[in-house]
Amino acid sequence: MIRPLKFLFWLCSIALSVCSQTAGQETLSGGDSHELSRSDTHYLFGDWGGERSRLEELGVDFDLHYISDSLWNLKSEQPGRAAIFNRVRGTVDIDLGRLTHHKGWYFHATALWQGGGNIGTYLGLITTPSELAGANTFRLDSWWIEKRWLDERVIVRAGQFAGQDFYGAQYDAASFIFEPLGYALGNLSNTFESFDPPSTPAAEVRVAPARWLYLKSMVLTASPAPFSGNPTGLVPQFHGTPMSVSEVGFTPGKKASSVRATGNVDSRKGYSGLYQFGAAYNPARFINPVGDLARRGNCLLYWMANQALWRVDRQQAKGLDATLTYDWSPADVNSNNRELTTGLRFNEPLPVHVHNTISFGYVRDSLSPLSLPAGAPSWKAEHGFELNGLFQVTPILLLQPVIQYYENVGGRPGGAVVLGFRTKIEL
Repeated sequence: MIRPLKFLFWLCSIALSVCSQTAGQETLSGGDSHELSRSDTHYLFGDWGGERSRLEELGVDFDLHYISDSLWNLKSEQPGRAAIFNRVRGTVDIDLGRLTHHKGWYFHATALWQGGGNIGTYLGLITTPSELAGANTFRLDSWWIEKRWLDERVIVRAGQFAGQDFYGAQYDAASFIFEPLGYALGNLSNTFESFDPPSTPAAEVRVAPARWLYLKSMVLTASPAPFSGNPTGLVPQFHGTPMSVSEVGFTPGKKASSVRATGNVDSRKGYSGLYQFGAAYNPARFINPVGDLARRGNCLLYWMANQALWRVDRQQAKGLDATLTYDWSPADVNSNNRELTTGLRFNEPLPVHVHNTISFGYVRDSLSPLSLPAGAPSWKAEHGFELNGLFQVTPILLLQPVIQYYENVGGRPGGAVVLGFRTKIEL
């Protein structure tokens, strides 16, 4: 069987023969996204003797990077332990317009290898300290074919991709490391909304009827066990029920058709904002964690706001940004049924020649009393705090030291302190 990365390189080799032109592609979410604009990004292996530039001129955009989170529980009920989680991801984006002589056709595919330790599981936290941490896997993550019309105001996409990459995803995710702020809301799995990397078959329609307004909706396969149902990601699997996720977004200060899942340095310029309301619904039958309640159908509603609060120069990015998100799902079958996240980011606070940010984030996870085992003491809300600095040390190397504090770990009395750093290398 063809392994995922071999499959990715095979796709890239096919791309060598096409004559196309890459346009603005959907960025990856969370830590996989690019902090700098693509024109400012450099690579450890350089330009491949001019081959990378030639591919870009032909419309083939190939990207490879390594990212890791190295974290240690400085203080907790458990003995101290270091956990390192690593990921290598390869992505290819192709504009198929010139190949087919029909403008607006695009192809995307991404594969990865990831593995290591999960300090959040070790500590019993609801808020995962590293948004990267998950199952050890080597697979094709996502792929899709996309058609765009009317200057990207209408977009249709079909293939295999994750709902959480685009619905409930944090726009300022690259500025944080713990999961509810560093990738997507932590309880979106209440409805089995798919996540990265075990993406599932999906289709999406996105429309921007006005300059500052977009609407989008996605139908996807909601699999309760996506890793075991499709271990390689090569052949789409339809395990579970079809579910829907929809979102409406208001984008003051920027064109709605240009908004992607995660922002970068260029998207922060000026007094721009992004306000979103979304809803996910799965018609399957759900049972609460203690097994005494059941219902047909489950939903989750979320509200997200991101706004530039202050700029040194109103045309540039240096200044202060804020983010605020809240979600809700029914308390009868969802244990972590409410989550609040908020954060502040200072862009370029230090007078140094490299790009830098300082970010502070807070997460509150509230647990439903209906999920409480008989005779157990009441749940307490878990609180998570994070302070980190991001430094683009060189155009190929990003370092992000972080300290996190957790109160009421897992909904029970007790605290934890986590210390560490993120490293990302553009290959």
